[in-house]
Amino acid sequence: MSEYDMEEIALKLVAPSKGILAADESTGTIKKRLDSIGVEATEESRRDYREMLFTADGISDHISGVILYDETLRQTAKDGRRLADVLSDQGIIPGIKVDMGAKGLAFTDGELVTEGLDGLRERLDEYYKLGARFAKWRAVISIGDAAPSEYCIATNAHALARYAALCQEANIVPIVEPEILMDGSHSIDECYAVTETTLKAVFDELYKQRVVLEQMLLKPNMVISGKDCSEQADASEVAAKTIYCFEQTVPVSVPGIVFLSGGQSEAQATENLNIMNQMDSHPWEISFSYGRALQSSALQAWSGKDENLKAGQDAFIHRAKLTSAARDGKYSTDMETAS
Repeated sequence: MSEYDMEEIALKLVAPSKGILAADESTGTIKKRLDSIGVEATEESRRDYREMLFTADGISDHISGVILYDETLRQTAKDGRRLADVLSDQGIIPGIKVDMGAKGLAFTDGELVTEGLDGLRERLDEYYKLGARFAKWRAVISIGDAAPSEYCIATNAHALARYAALCQEANIVPIVEPEILMDGSHSIDECYAVTETTLKAVFDELYKQRVVLEQMLLKPNMVISGKDCSEQADASEVAAKTIYCFEQTVPVSVPGIVFLSGGQSEAQATENLNIMNQMDSHPWEISFSYGRALQSSALQAWSGKDENLKAGQDAFIHRAKLTSAARDGKYSTDMETAS
């Protein structure tokens, strides 16, 4: 693919009307997705599903980059091209998930830390040669009775910063993803407090480890009520508290914030993003890096059948178009049912 410096790549990923497709589900996670439509998860079926998305007509109008899984970065499409080239030929930047998943954090009651730093420098060099120009590392923070602990937040922030520094050393833009999970009965205000504390710790570590903020993107959760909370905050409150929290914690030199959907429905993730982009101007580009919130309808429409290929692609492009409109603050719920 064409060469750009890291600042240019970061800005291209958050270009107006565009955002990132997270198609980096691990083998276990993609199996659950395919199981839900009665399709056996094989290397071929995983390739066919992702190729359906990547070759949808008009994808480059709405998608700036795609986060890939290691297997996908190495796979070839039916026409013989590497899937990474299928994307880059359309002007879409290939990215790569580089963490090895969250594992139990020693001496805690079920808290997690993300692993994958061992050998990361060498893997990043290989991924660059395979065409990846940005990467992603996800840290998982849960809210519970005594969680998260300061220890858990600090350990994950340190790992995120080490990952980001190694990425920039390899000329790869790091997407830094500290996710406060929606799971639980916590209120939106509890989510705000944990998100604020976590982001302050993350940026403190990024500074200590010499990460260039202009050459990275942040992929956070929205400040939102827990799934089991009896009082669910509406979209206006979610948007207002999310933006206020980020104004307190995220330096203006970060070029963009690409929100994760985090278990929200397609419509909910789109509406919340839309309201944030309709608010008064903020110093960063506000965009998306959605997985399920871009793919759910497409997966159901496709259902693993060749004859449903176009239906799956049409469902994906429809969702991408709506999310793109929300990225520009131009979404309305009427668009959900528009043909």
